[in-house]
Amino acid sequence: MTDSATTIDLNVDLGEGFGRWSLTDDAALLDLVSSANVACGFHAGDPSIMRRTCEAAAGRGVRVGAHVAYRDLAGFGRRFVDATYAELRDDVLYQVGALDAFARAAGTQVSYVKPHGALYNAIVHHEEQARAVVDAVAEAGLALVGLPGSVVLALAAEAGVPTIPEAFADRGYRADGTLVPRREPGALVTDPDEVAARVVRLAREGTVLAVDGTVVASPARSVCVHSDTPGAPEVVAAVRSALDAAGVAVVPAV
Repeated sequence: MTDSATTIDLNVDLGEGFGRWSLTDDAALLDLVSSANVACGFHAGDPSIMRRTCEAAAGRGVRVGAHVAYRDLAGFGRRFVDATYAELRDDVLYQVGALDAFARAAGTQVSYVKPHGALYNAIVHHEEQARAVVDAVAEAGLALVGLPGSVVLALAAEAGVPTIPEAFADRGYRADGTLVPRREPGALVTDPDEVAARVVRLAREGTVLAVDGTVVASPARSVCVHSDTPGAPEVVAAVRSALDAAGVAVVPAV
């Protein structure tokens, strides 16, 4: 991405409650973003939350994406699951189909797929699981969001699946462009001004600073802020304000 870039997709993970429990103020976040990655019930979310989130997104003109995960509700999808190719392919397609039913009932549709948590990180390098995700997304006829330089985006491109390279506003990066594991120091960036400055840099220059100071290229078309990052609504508001001030339009990637 070059200095002439004037648009970026801003996405956020939503619908990550369960039953009477809610994670964050989804409505406040939906007012600020262009795309919503909606939990599909495997790491968080339930049918009623999926319906409400799709309705809220549709009412604001926000794109709906399937935030698919390992079958790991207790671990919030942040534990690796050694699923077979067939198991994972079918789990991903199942989640997409469930969310799309609620999206269509709300007058919209699922526009893309974004893996969550441990699955997202595994398919950066895990070829068998990456292929399972790609094949499920291809069967659904959707675009795939992933980390630039990952195995999953390379396989998607080979399969003719549209890809959306993504960067993270609130996560620390290693020098190789992968994310700092959440249990390590520097994994999260929570200061709203710092996060906002990172996103403007990503949108205008296509780079992000790693935790060791290395400048990492990130040709992202979409930038994510996690809804469970402390103060997420304030962080996203700061990001949106900074992008507006920099003349960067927030528009869906697909």
